[in-house]
Amino acid sequence: MSTCNVSIQVLPFVPEEELFPLIDQAIAVIEQSGFPYLVGPLETTMEGELDELMEVVKKVQRVCAEAGANRIVSIVKISYHREGESMHEKIAKYR
Repeated sequence: MSTCNVSIQVLPFVPEEELFPLIDQAIAVIEQSGFPYLVGPLETTMEGELDELMEVVKKVQRVCAEAGANRIVSIVKISYHREGESMHEKIAKYR
């Protein structure tokens, strides 16, 4: 499968004062994965091979659970094109 984009919005159920530090931990997992990514105001988008990106999604879930979230809702979007696609190409005209 060619390069695709996967976006994740993670919503851990934690006390409000713990929310953004936990989101920072989730973004750190994505950063440490080595895949290209863009942080947006509501979600983070990664670029790579689907199976490998889904492993990152699982790690994000795990980090939130290990940090004490009793419930985690994640919204995952997958964009795939047969020839591959670049998130930078998609947004270049807006930057």
